[in-house]
Amino acid sequence: MSDADSIELPSWAQAGERRLAHIARVTALLDAWADAMHLDAEERRAWHDAGQWHDALRDASEAELRAIVPDLALPPGALHGPAAAVRLAHEGESRHDVLEAIRWHTVGCATWARVGRALYMADYLEPGRPYARADRAYLAAQVPHAFDGTFRQVVRMRLENALREGHELHPSSVALWNAVR
Repeated sequence: MSDADSIELPSWAQAGERRLAHIARVTALLDAWADAMHLDAEERRAWHDAGQWHDALRDASEAELRAIVPDLALPPGALHGPAAAVRLAHEGESRHDVLEAIRWHTVGCATWARVGRALYMADYLEPGRPYARADRAYLAAQVPHAFDGTFRQVVRMRLENALREGHELHPSSVALWNAVR
């Protein structure tokens, strides 16, 4: 059984094999950090659930996502988080911190609880991404020991990457940077 086989997605999820593998790596990283940080069962479950649901709609079409989240200010690549959060809430998910983590995991949120910050880092630091592997592995190893400092570094790296690639920064990303710098 692969790690992807242990992921439990909602029936409405749209995630292919590559996406499932990413979700499994993110969730495994969150679980490892939760173990190393000796989180209580409730927070551990929140981290796990945020990891396994964050990209539940990543493979949905832009039209499908905009039908759920018609926010024209969000770029297409950032719609899947808000759409998944809406669908989860409609199904009865009531943990605000989990929903906010999923909703903003792509662009960031200055008012996140620890689960949002953990998901933001795990989504970027998961070992399957092909760039800056050594740097990202080092940062992933630091999370349990220096959570806030590592979070600040990951925010900086993600924003630098976005600027280097010529992307416009979402206002939530800018607010997050201003909150941690």
